[in-house]
Amino acid sequence: VIETLIYGAQSVGQSTVFASDYQKAKKPLSATNSLLVTEKPDKCDGNITFRGCFFNYPNRPDAQILNGLSFKVSKGETVALVGSSGCGKSTTIQLLEKFYDLDRGKIFMDGKNINSLDTQWMRSQMALVSQEPNLFSYSIRENIAYGDNSRVLPMDEIVSAAQKANIHNFIKDLPNGYDTICGSKGAQLSGGQKQRIAIARALVRNPQILLLDEATSALDTASEKLVQDALDEASKGRTCLVIAHRLTTIQNANRIVVIQ
Repeated sequence: VIETLIYGAQSVGQSTVFASDYQKAKKPLSATNSLLVTEKPDKCDGNITFRGCFFNYPNRPDAQILNGLSFKVSKGETVALVGSSGCGKSTTIQLLEKFYDLDRGKIFMDGKNINSLDTQWMRSQMALVSQEPNLFSYSIRENIAYGDNSRVLPMDEIVSAAQKANIHNFIKDLPNGYDTICGSKGAQLSGGQKQRIAIARALVRNPQILLLDEATSALDTASEKLVQDALDEASKGRTCLVIAHRLTTIQNANRIVVIQ
């Protein structure tokens, strides 16, 4: 009996020691459990809503990045995000892609809280074209096809994406055409050529939402015109969220959201 009482007392003591750890673990555990119950809707229309969003990076808790951001993007609409460097434009896109969790507020896609949606499904509905495209030391064909790893892409879809990205004529005039090796980080190509291949890669998955993060900021005037024409073609029929400093990039936007 005495041994039983001693063992019971020790167990209670150990439970008390771990009580604070349990309280700390409750929140992330709850978040983990919520991730296990997510849905994959039959389709994505591309309606986006940010509602009262607050955020700061975990390693910089004192630096508030977003302070109550709210805006809507309707299906097929192009909305430009503008503001000074560091105001949270790129962070806004990363939050939509679920790379971070909000401190407060909600983000909706087609009226559903994105926390209730399957992350992989969500990201498959989007495509990002950033300032510096990541090309691999493989063929142009393989670099474009990399945009949709869910299946083996037929050549006609790769060509169609390249045509929409305003790069097909350049590719077909190369000695090896679509089998031309890009080189490490696209070293064999100019900035404008790399960017248009990146646009083709984004389009090959036929995304409902196109995210453009300073896609033309590193280009000269001539290259910018070619890339901007490709982006204008790519945005047709899609919801587009555009981050840019140049007026030429946002002049066709339906609305402009200023983040301060």
